[in-house]
Amino acid sequence: MPDRLDLVALSIVWTEGAGRTTRRRPTTPDRDAPEAAAPDPWTLLDLDEVLKRLDVPDKRAVAADLRRRAGTAIADADARGIGLVLRGSPDYPDRLAFIPDPPPVLWTRGTVDSCALAVAIVGSRTATPQGLEVAFRLGEGLARAGLLVVSGLARGVDAAAHRGALRGGGRTIAVLGCGVDVAYPPEHARLALEIAASGALVSEFAPRMPPRGWHFPRRNRIISGVSMGVVIVEASDRSGSLITARCALEQGRSVMAVPGGVLSGRNRGAHGLLRDGARVVEDARDVIEELELDWCHARHPGPEVGSDSTSGSGAREVEADPTSVCPAGPLPQEPILRAMKAGEPCGLEELSEQTGLDPVELLARLARLELSGWIRRVEGGQFVKAGGNVLR
Repeated sequence: MPDRLDLVALSIVWTEGAGRTTRRRPTTPDRDAPEAAAPDPWTLLDLDEVLKRLDVPDKRAVAADLRRRAGTAIADADARGIGLVLRGSPDYPDRLAFIPDPPPVLWTRGTVDSCALAVAIVGSRTATPQGLEVAFRLGEGLARAGLLVVSGLARGVDAAAHRGALRGGGRTIAVLGCGVDVAYPPEHARLALEIAASGALVSEFAPRMPPRGWHFPRRNRIISGVSMGVVIVEASDRSGSLITARCALEQGRSVMAVPGGVLSGRNRGAHGLLRDGARVVEDARDVIEELELDWCHARHPGPEVGSDSTSGSGAREVEADPTSVCPAGPLPQEPILRAMKAGEPCGLEELSEQTGLDPVELLARLARLELSGWIRRVEGGQFVKAGGNVLR
């Protein structure tokens, strides 16, 4: 894996543009392109190779300047207690690593769980009181069920979802369109501190970077990228939340929406998603049930057979293979794993009786274990350990 200096330098290329040419939302690589085509630069981790493919004039001087600026940013972050998570490291969010255009680095305040069971809640910045209440209750309910709530710290729905997760005693992550040390919007400075204390503030933009309009379409792919699904609350037909929904669809995530009134036009975007097949959501249980249905046909992220999983190229989604998957994340002390015997299917009722877990918490834990490769689902809605030597 490249050192952090080059990864931060590469991040500057994508967030500011080589030669100061700004890049808005990354272009999704064409999955149908011939295999002989050159790798998309977004999948590469080699700074010099990326500059070469971008045909940057005087590549040596540009690379030297980028590395100098990267060193300054790293020293500044280290001095101010801002964390840095590198793509390819164990701390990098598992699901984010396999989107078509993963950020080379994430700047953080707080703790990022690489394999957290996460759901994004996004919506209108000028939400109605009803929309705010729905977002708060969804955040609270999902947090109580053990899920991580992801949003963007914006006014309206985002802030309500974060506050609901905090009220539910859970963890929440705010993905920002500025540096993690920049209070934006200013009135959310206190909320940001609370989020950092129980979850994390995350950004691909270096510390001290102010918010700019084109930052937010970029950050939306990260909101959906770290999540299993996205819930839209009050989105008009021109809402920025629809960008997040589109990112989620491109990344193979579940898209859900809360229905609302038809007279104000505030819900046209959400209703359009519902017409296109998005799941109707009224409460947290609907979200959990929708994801449970998806897990029945789960496709787990992983590298192509024969590819270098840390190279960043050739990554795609492949069917989970219980004989080859490498479990990661949950600890062997997990009571569900203790209750299961290798090769013997277990149903929900049986697992609930053996572990003493209520159904909502049980479903959340099972989902995390399945996504991490510790268990797999079989016919009849039952689960088995993913191999005979999982529990060590």
